[in-house]
Amino acid sequence: MKQGIAFGIYSIKDNPKRLAAKIQGQIVDLFLLAGKNVFEDLKIDQSVFENDFLNDFISLGKDKTNAVIQILKNINLEEFSSCVVSNEEVSLHLPVRIGDYTDFYSSEQHAYNVGVMFRDPNNALLTNWKHLPVAYHGRSSSIFVSGQNFHRPKGQVNSSDTTLPGFSESKRLDIELEMATIIGKNNEIGNAVDVNQAEEYVFGFSLFNDWSARDIQRWEYVPLGPFLAKNFFSSIGAWVVPIEELAPFRVDAEVQNPEVLPYLQEKNRKNFDITLEVYLIPNADKTQTEVLLCRSNFKNMYWTVAQQIAHHTVNGCNLNVGDVMGSGTISGKTPDSYGSLLELSWGGKNPITLPDGSTRTFLEDGDTIVIKGYALNGDYSVDFGEVRTTILPSK
Repeated sequence: MKQGIAFGIYSIKDNPKRLAAKIQGQIVDLFLLAGKNVFEDLKIDQSVFENDFLNDFISLGKDKTNAVIQILKNINLEEFSSCVVSNEEVSLHLPVRIGDYTDFYSSEQHAYNVGVMFRDPNNALLTNWKHLPVAYHGRSSSIFVSGQNFHRPKGQVNSSDTTLPGFSESKRLDIELEMATIIGKNNEIGNAVDVNQAEEYVFGFSLFNDWSARDIQRWEYVPLGPFLAKNFFSSIGAWVVPIEELAPFRVDAEVQNPEVLPYLQEKNRKNFDITLEVYLIPNADKTQTEVLLCRSNFKNMYWTVAQQIAHHTVNGCNLNVGDVMGSGTISGKTPDSYGSLLELSWGGKNPITLPDGSTRTFLEDGDTIVIKGYALNGDYSVDFGEVRTTILPSK
């Protein structure tokens, strides 16, 4: 079976970080490959391939990065076996230098579920939700690569609007199953990106988990939205799959009703059919057995990536190479496809029973969450790898 190309940053022990490509499940050192003149005709400086981040590579532009992809697709790995790296030796790193991070709220089912739980079931979506891609500006400094663990956050919490708040560690720590869009092209400040050209500004996608402290969030989000409930940590996958590799997985996006404003109207609305799974390894499970919590899909997006970019820039905001846009929690229409524990346990009212008889509403210290993503179409597949993170006790 043919497999799409993914890019990342790797190192071995104390050696410099280098660009790597995942080809047919094998990790290939692009610096070593460049040293064998494989990319000679493209005239790419070799320093691009011995680098802490993908940003310089992405900045070459799609003509060159797509040419690299085509070369990698046709390469005989047996001929260049010295450039293949043993998976056991590799440390994977944050793939891009992230200048800015915006988190969207683009899955209708997720927004509806939250609205039902916390507002009026008959008026679950706020008035603006179907008119614009809702988002907030997040914290890029606390985005870490898969394998980096974090301590349970603390903050102000209050279960009632009529009492004084207290201060404690979060007791409602949650996942958010997301995809990250990696921006691949700058737009000058003041210049909006046309919705029908927006995908030219996308380099690719990675798995993303935007962790949330729901009890902190409940108290702080009015009137300006998420702050400490979100900025303590986010997890991103080590592998970035270029958007061009996802062509076989394009599917028609949902018809939008009511009709959106002209700057958000797409000539060819498409999402991506990418299966997303969340697994829990409970803190008491010494066998490290993964328990499936949910299975969703990136196609469950009301607002497409193109619309997100068009809206993000319509006021003249400038995007830069390496910026990250989170999709927002991706939930399907069935309960087993909800992308957060908030929804899976319905606000904690319906505990999830695990195979060992224990239960979860939200996460406990020592729990490990693993997010996986993949797509399959005939004899062609794409593997996004995983995002694996363990919850450590509060400091």
